[in-house]
Amino acid sequence: MTVRASAKLVRDLFAKTIKTEPTRNGFGRGLVIAGKNDARVVALCADLSESTRVLDFKNAFPNRFIQMGVSEQSLAAIASGMALAGKIPFIASYAAFSPGRNWEQIRTTGCIQNVNLKIVGSHAGISVGADGATHQMTEDIALMRVLPNMTVLCPCDALEAEKATVAAAAIDGPVYLRLGREATPIFTTPSSPFEIGKAQTLTKGNDVAIIACGALVYEALKAARDCEKLGIEVRVINCPSIKPLDEETIIAAAQECGAIVTVEEAQIAGGLGGAVCELLSQECPVPILRIGMHDEFGQSGTPAELLEYYRMTAPWIVKAVKQAMKKKG
Repeated sequence: MTVRASAKLVRDLFAKTIKTEPTRNGFGRGLVIAGKNDARVVALCADLSESTRVLDFKNAFPNRFIQMGVSEQSLAAIASGMALAGKIPFIASYAAFSPGRNWEQIRTTGCIQNVNLKIVGSHAGISVGADGATHQMTEDIALMRVLPNMTVLCPCDALEAEKATVAAAAIDGPVYLRLGREATPIFTTPSSPFEIGKAQTLTKGNDVAIIACGALVYEALKAARDCEKLGIEVRVINCPSIKPLDEETIIAAAQECGAIVTVEEAQIAGGLGGAVCELLSQECPVPILRIGMHDEFGQSGTPAELLEYYRMTAPWIVKAVKQAMKKKG
C-alpha cells in the first residue's frame, strides 16, 4: 500500500483552489502518448471523436485513425480483427453505446479470443446530467467485469486517466476504460503511482475504510475531512483497478478497520461494491455499506443535482461511515 496523503495533507488539499478537467481529456493525451510509444496503436471511433477526445490521436496520427460512423457493433468486431492482425486498437464511444450496444461483439470477437482490444466508454455515470437515463450508463462496470479476460479501469481524475490509458496499451488482452464527461477535480500529481491491479491508500485511519473509484474518490476525501472533525479516522482507498482488484490492500483494510464503505457512480450490483463484497465475503467478512445506484435508472438534471439526489456526495458518505461504525458492534 502507498500512503499518499495524511489527514493534514487532505486538509491542505481543500485549502487551495483545485483545477478541474474531465477524465476524457486525460484519455486523449494518454492515447497520443501510447501512439508515440508503439506504432501498433490505432484508434477507431463511432462518430464521436471530439466528444471522446480521440480527435487528439486523429490529429497526431491521421493514418492510424478510422472513423466507423454510428455502428458500435462494427466498431468492436473490426477492431478485434485488427488486434488479431497485430494492432493495438482503441475503440471509443459513449459508454451507453459501447459497451451498452455492442457487448455481444466485445464478448464474442474480443474476450473469447482474448484479443488486444481496448474499449473506452466515455460519458459514463449519472454526471452526464441533462442527457437523462438513456445516456447515463451505470451498468457498464458490471457488464464488463463479468467478462472473462477483461480488465476494468476507472480512473479518479484526468491525470490518472492519462496514466491508465498508457498502461492499458502496454498490457496484452482486452481492457475497459471508464471515463466521465463532466470536469472534476484533479487531486493526484504526475508522480502519483498508477499500476493495474493496485489501489492507493490516500488517508490513514482505522475506524472505517472508504473504497472508491472514479471522480467520487474526491467526494470520499471530502468525507474523510468532515469525519476527522467528528473524531472519526477514515482510511480512503482509491481503487481505479476494479478488475483485477488489489485484494491485499482491500483485505488489509477490512482486517484493520473492521467496516467498509464503497463509493461509485455506477450500479452497486456487479460494480465496485459488488466486487468488494464478493472478495470479503470469502476472505474477511465485515459490515459493508455501498454508495452508488441502487437498482434504479437516472434522470435529467445537473451533475451536482443528480449526485446529491442519488446520495453520492460527501455528506451522504459521512452518514454511511457512521452507520458502518455502528455495525461493527
